[in-house]
Amino acid sequence: MTTTTRTAAFNDDKRRVLEATDIVRLIGEQLALRAKGRELVGLCPFHNDHKPSMCVVPHKQIYHCFSCGAGGDALRFVMDYHKMSFREALQHLADRAGIKLTPWRPSHAAQDGGGDEEQTPRSAMLGANQTACDFFRAILKHEEHGRAAREIIEKRGIAPEMVEAFALGASPDKWDGLLLTAQKKGLDLASFRAAGLFKARDGGGVYDAFRHRLMFPIHDQIGRVVGFGGRKIREEDDPKYLNSAESAVFDKGTTLYALHQAAQAIRTSRRAVVVEGYMDAIACHQAGVKNAVATLGTALTIGNARVLRRLCDTVVLLFDGDEAGMKAAERAVEVFFAEPIDVRIATLAPHTDAKDPDDLLKRDGGREVLERVFAAAADPLDLLFARVRSATQGQGLAARSRTIDEFTTRLVSLGLSTVEPVRYQLIVRRIAEVAGVDWQTIAQSLSQKLARHRVRPVAEGDAAAATGQVRLDAQAHLLACLMCDPDLWNRLKDEEWELLSPDAMAEGPVREVARAMADIRLHEEPTTLGAVLAALDDAEAQRMATRIATTVDHLTAGDPARLVAHFVERLREAMLQRTLRRPAPAVPADTGGESWMQAVLRQRELRAAVGHDPTRLPRPGG
Repeated sequence: MTTTTRTAAFNDDKRRVLEATDIVRLIGEQLALRAKGRELVGLCPFHNDHKPSMCVVPHKQIYHCFSCGAGGDALRFVMDYHKMSFREALQHLADRAGIKLTPWRPSHAAQDGGGDEEQTPRSAMLGANQTACDFFRAILKHEEHGRAAREIIEKRGIAPEMVEAFALGASPDKWDGLLLTAQKKGLDLASFRAAGLFKARDGGGVYDAFRHRLMFPIHDQIGRVVGFGGRKIREEDDPKYLNSAESAVFDKGTTLYALHQAAQAIRTSRRAVVVEGYMDAIACHQAGVKNAVATLGTALTIGNARVLRRLCDTVVLLFDGDEAGMKAAERAVEVFFAEPIDVRIATLAPHTDAKDPDDLLKRDGGREVLERVFAAAADPLDLLFARVRSATQGQGLAARSRTIDEFTTRLVSLGLSTVEPVRYQLIVRRIAEVAGVDWQTIAQSLSQKLARHRVRPVAEGDAAAATGQVRLDAQAHLLACLMCDPDLWNRLKDEEWELLSPDAMAEGPVREVARAMADIRLHEEPTTLGAVLAALDDAEAQRMATRIATTVDHLTAGDPARLVAHFVERLREAMLQRTLRRPAPAVPADTGGESWMQAVLRQRELRAAVGHDPTRLPRPGG
């Protein structure tokens, strides 16, 4: 296949995939979106967003964040959100749409349109994980090697459909079960080791990390296997649960078990239930609580909280009633303290003697009891203040003052400054009640702490640089208008075409956008935003194209007449800027500067170029 043929096939594949992908559905599977006018909005996943800053524009098939500048088409979202290479993202969307891509054989001379090698370390590790998952599932079904694991599954009452839904498996009681399989298939052992499936021997070589365990594959939100949890089968083995080590594809702080299976139910119900273990999550799903997820053997993290708040409005934290469960609940309260989401703490102890949700849901009427547990879930602030009230019981004035001071300092570090005003006032009054002082005193103390804790405000220019944004000039607006309505090219006069030449743009993303538009025009195709994004490979240029088109679309409210007026106005502005930048004619040294006549002639030239709006023209004297 020649380079020209390969490029044409690649562009056709890209076009077909984007045309077959509904960006609202794609992003809506990962984030909770709500309608706002002609668009949909949601919390941006590319920065710590506390209010919906990202919009999804159905009629343009793009997304854009007005806060951090992230944006682009469906391919860009998949690449950035799921950390895929271009080729992986294209294949993922093609698989979703049932499209068969043109066979691709990248060479040293010609790589794919994303500029990435087809086999990246991440994709190799994901491939190793999937191979291991298939191997463990096969072992579970093996008459001899899977018998002990099947007995645990039967004893714990896990239904066959749950075994399939969660892809449960078993690792054999061997040091080299998976290793021999990988070697027989001629697979790269380095990717298995990087994924934490193999460990290095002291004398050289590797061995299986998981041996004789019931295996729980851990999926990301789109179903890729990113890690494993292994439960011991022999009583004497330690630890009880063994998790994959963190890697380039597995981050415990942002991964939740069963999120892939629960995401749709979470978005539909607008509520997530968080439990503490794999078995608890599976038991919940088996009992019909399909919006349940579990932490990965660690305390809930801020990363977990941010994943959940992008999907739902309410999180119910379901903990055991023992002391460890209560401590976990208190830690979780601190994690969710400053997040813009409604949190409830549900504990089993007041309603049942069951030790955990798995135990409860195996009993007759267990589901009904669990619903009562959910209904009685408490406000997390109650737990927080109960702990402080308990700590101040019997303390003298000085000790109580120190306790309250430490507590308020902790709240500030947890993000009190970002808490919404009504909630902030409630917290202040609750602290005052516990401390036994008036609320104004607490408010003043908190204000001082917040002032010391507050980060130095970022200057406007610094903030723009931090988000990769620059001030949009008239030429950028013109490009945006031409993406919103390509027919506007017909309004340009001969001398105005030069304004939109790539060479007329400043070096950077805007020039790349102009270059892509020029290429599209050469092929006599419309310069729609979709076509421009498809023609661009550079992520920064894609974000810029999305940003300027979205900005102009919002300024003109999608009204064709307002768009035309905006285009004409920016065209005049650009012509004025070009004229003012044009070098002035040389002036004889003895004239002392530009003559009055020369100034008048230059003023006439300006009027001819930009019209007779006096507010836009410099005075004749310069």
